[in-house]
Amino acid sequence: MTKISFFLSVIILFSSCNQRQEGPQQTTRSQTTLPKMNVPEFNGAKALAQLTAQTDFGPRNPNSNGHKKCLVYLAAELGKYAEKVNRQDFLHTGYDNEVLKLSNVFGSFNDSIDERILLLAHWDTRPRSDEEKDQAKQHRPILGANDGASGVAVLLELARLFKQSPPPIGVDILFVDGEDYGKAHDLESYFLGSRHFMKVKSPEYKPRFAILVDMVGDKDLQIPMEQNSMKYAPEAVEIIWSTAEKLGVTQFINVPGEQISDDHIPLNDGGLATVDIIDFQYPYWHTSQDTPDKCSAESLEAVGKVLTHVIYARLARPL
Repeated sequence: MTKISFFLSVIILFSSCNQRQEGPQQTTRSQTTLPKMNVPEFNGAKALAQLTAQTDFGPRNPNSNGHKKCLVYLAAELGKYAEKVNRQDFLHTGYDNEVLKLSNVFGSFNDSIDERILLLAHWDTRPRSDEEKDQAKQHRPILGANDGASGVAVLLELARLFKQSPPPIGVDILFVDGEDYGKAHDLESYFLGSRHFMKVKSPEYKPRFAILVDMVGDKDLQIPMEQNSMKYAPEAVEIIWSTAEKLGVTQFINVPGEQISDDHIPLNDGGLATVDIIDFQYPYWHTSQDTPDKCSAESLEAVGKVLTHVIYARLARPL
């Protein structure tokens, strides 16, 4: 995925043991306490199993066998839990006139409730390992354990919880395709699924905000506040990071991070306020080493725990 970043004035330093630390100045948070609600427990081990279920298909770059098999799996898995599941199939002409067969998968929970939020993650993987130092390996597709499978894994475990304990608001889950197809500096060939979603969605579909979950499986997980998210979705940023602080989930860092190009850009450009939960400081990004052993259940659980409390407590409808 491109996630082209522009380093800003705030820098998260690395310690000698390669652990990222928070900057000296942190954003002040409100003292609002979390409401007393029955919040289901997010299971990081089950999320990790969903991560490996995807990587077991191999690389999921468009038109590959792994891509075709994983699409069937994701539609069926989301179908176990959601009230409605729809596929958005579309074609895109890629490099060398290759016709890409792409599909978004959209599932709804509490479909009758007007107040809604959207959760999304990309499920495709990159068709090339262009960050490999060995040029002979740069043409190989990546496995995408963190860059692809981790976000989907968190959302599938949330979907299981939504089926088990219906959330107090309407929630939609979107798996977008073709996020990571483009070559460096060719932004028009990235975010294909999210661009398509914004083109075909009904004008009446107006969730309160959207949350993009991407690259959240890193064992050394540190999630600052992404700059575009702060600009376009400040409400969501405040809710998420203050919830993490109240829960003592230290993987969320209360400092501005980098400015990232990701699937939230087409949504924000289209007027749908979207926050990107992402740890871009991942040493195996766009390489053949982005494998499940670099990910952990603890990291997935940290993100899932915050999101369950956001949905079941912070966004609960008044009685």
